[in-house]
Amino acid sequence: MQSYDEKEYRIKVPRFEESAGFYTSKQRSFNMSRIKGKHSKPEMMLRRALWAKNIRFRLHDKSLPGSPDIVIKKYKLAIFVDGEFWHGFQWKKRQAQIKSNRQFWIPKIEHNMQKDELTNRALRNMGYTVFRSASTLSLVNGLAVLWLLPNTRKLSGLINVNYKITTGRKRIYRLLGNYWI
Repeated sequence: MQSYDEKEYRIKVPRFEESAGFYTSKQRSFNMSRIKGKHSKPEMMLRRALWAKNIRFRLHDKSLPGSPDIVIKKYKLAIFVDGEFWHGFQWKKRQAQIKSNRQFWIPKIEHNMQKDELTNRALRNMGYTVFRSASTLSLVNGLAVLWLLPNTRKLSGLINVNYKITTGRKRIYRLLGNYWI
């Protein structure tokens, strides 16, 4: 998936250490276990909308790079419902808002963004259209996907599907017009 040159430029993330002010491993493990990685509410809303339209899909397909949250093989579409914080949604603005453990979180999130880009590239090379949506916009973006699914070229022309979706709700509603799914 990565070439030799890409490995050289990979962002290094510092380790958790108690001396640096991080929690003990037991406390860290407890905290991290509370963060959901699959079956989040926004993802479930999108899945219900797809299912209601009789669009069948696969969940967390491990045979594909990055294990997309939803894969619609018929249209070769990989959908990721990303958390805003973890994947650097509106990163320039949010980076300034990080107050604690900046020396860890900034490289960590930038590394996640770098991995997302490598995953997008690998999926595009396999012929997939990649749709990344911030979790707060997942239902609105999902409706746009439903409306545009029969022609994924139309989808990629109207929305920048190979990168994070940064359009607001008003743009998506304008895109959908009065047509409600």
